[in-house]
Amino acid sequence: MIGKYLLKKRKKRSAEIEEVSRLANDFDEAPSLAKPIPKEGAGFFKILVILIFFLLAARVFYLQVVKGAHYSELSRENRTRYLAVKAPRGLVFDRNGKKLTRNVPSFDLVAIPADLPRNAAERIGEERKMASLLGMNDQSFSALVESQDLDSFNPILIKENISEEEALIFSERKPQMPGFQLDQTAVRFYEDAQYFSSIMGYSGKIAKDELEKYPGYLMTDYVGKIGLEYSYEKYLRGVHGKEKAEVDSSGNIKKNLGVDSPVNGDDLHLNIDADLQKKIQDSLGDMLLNTNTKTAAAVAINPKDGGVLALVNLPSYDNNLFARGISREDYQKLISDGDKPMFNRSISGEYPPGSTFKLLVAAVALEEKTITSSTSLDCPGVINIGSYRFPDWKTHGVTDIRKAIAESCDVFFYAVGGGWNNIPALGIDRIKQYANFFGLGKPLGVDIPGEASGLIPDQSWKQNRFGEKWYLGDDYHCAIGQGFDTATPLQIANYTAAVANGGTVYQPHLVQYIQKPDGSREEIKPKILNSDFISPSNIQVVREGMRQAIISGTAQTLKDLPVAVAGKTGTAQFGSENKTHGWFVSFAPYDNPQIALAVLVEGGGEGHSTAVPVAKDVYQWYFEERNKK
Repeated sequence: MIGKYLLKKRKKRSAEIEEVSRLANDFDEAPSLAKPIPKEGAGFFKILVILIFFLLAARVFYLQVVKGAHYSELSRENRTRYLAVKAPRGLVFDRNGKKLTRNVPSFDLVAIPADLPRNAAERIGEERKMASLLGMNDQSFSALVESQDLDSFNPILIKENISEEEALIFSERKPQMPGFQLDQTAVRFYEDAQYFSSIMGYSGKIAKDELEKYPGYLMTDYVGKIGLEYSYEKYLRGVHGKEKAEVDSSGNIKKNLGVDSPVNGDDLHLNIDADLQKKIQDSLGDMLLNTNTKTAAAVAINPKDGGVLALVNLPSYDNNLFARGISREDYQKLISDGDKPMFNRSISGEYPPGSTFKLLVAAVALEEKTITSSTSLDCPGVINIGSYRFPDWKTHGVTDIRKAIAESCDVFFYAVGGGWNNIPALGIDRIKQYANFFGLGKPLGVDIPGEASGLIPDQSWKQNRFGEKWYLGDDYHCAIGQGFDTATPLQIANYTAAVANGGTVYQPHLVQYIQKPDGSREEIKPKILNSDFISPSNIQVVREGMRQAIISGTAQTLKDLPVAVAGKTGTAQFGSENKTHGWFVSFAPYDNPQIALAVLVEGGGEGHSTAVPVAKDVYQWYFEERNKK
């Protein structure tokens, strides 16, 4: 059985071998499918190969020769990186060395575009994780990053002043988030911010549109926005240092290779007396409460050099809100406040000066010889011109220039300005000319931005503005600081300082000197805007009238002060509801002036009842109580 089975198996195998041989022979005898390539096709193929080779060679040449230095630099950047070491911003001190600013350490989260993943999906995924960590909108986050040059090593500010908790969480997750870093910086902190915000202004993160104005600044830098922070930016900003570091492909620092130390910004030393600033503001604040008014301003100036000793605005605001990045709610609250706490009324507010303007008109009339120091008239309490009445606040009787200043006699100054009785008209043209000499009607050039010019009108101005000619009544109104006249509290204080010092108009300035990091100083020398346009003898007559205002005139409550004060009250009408601003300008001591002070209580009624008490409180403290400490 087994033999038969093996025989059958062998026969079957032989048949299979014969079949395979037959198929093989058939295949050999079949016609071939391969054909030789025509000569035309072979030529095209050769050209195509040569062209591809040429393109590859050109690309290699471009990458290695043309762009070789660029990619070599990128390669080095992936190994060695120069990181900015932020320079501390210069500090600000008052005239007595009291520190008004500090730099508080802080962290910003930044992105380095070149260190982010090259793959778009991976990069956007990382951006979404970081947005979630910071509680930010992921679409806005990605739009911010994706709009940048993704080959740049310049940091992009993602979020400033991150919380300590956010910084700790990020530090833990940093290895999984290449391209993001913590940037050590410092934010401004303003001491007694409510007192000094109108002087200091504030600094904040540089905006994208400011980068053109400040070349060389980083997107993470701080820059002055308003106030002294803005006008002295080039001094306050230091010079950043550099840290050379070895980094990996994700931008993580592996080794420090040395540091070029930053250079601190310059320090500003002000003419501002911080304690005086606080005293004036506190006293003004109490007066606002007592009179149920809300807005006021005051300026104190050193008559000897134009140094601004105080610059007060009420209401005020906290500039620290801006230094750390103000919230939308806080910002909206500030700008919607009808009392305008961010409005710097001391330098930007334009108000009718009222009777404080009479000092100027008196000096001009004496200088132009339309009156003498002995010229007098019998004040009837009103001047009638045709059907028009120009009233005084009382009947003064026989009045000369000193009494007119002391008692604020309107009739006397109506006559001086427009002419009446035995006094010839001074006229608006001469008033305007001398007002400009005193620094009214144009900016004085104080060293913070936002100063207004005020207005001293003339005939052509009225014609252009209203299409009307100038009338006698306009002269009368202008001569008592009403009508179209306007001035800033700074201008009124500065011109009062010129009267105090005998007729020299200085440019008011807040900064006394700049202290360099090496200890050297840059002094801010007093600048004279005008002088010798009023004779000292005529100025002296005006000064005597101001002193008489304290002894027997409208400001007698200052008689019992420890020093002799000279002053002039003012009540200025505004609007159409017979409302009035209360003014008082003064200087002290009378024989050797150290301070000239202008106080304005907006809508505060008469100057003698609102502004005078503030000045008295300030002088009492300044010349007596302060020295007891």
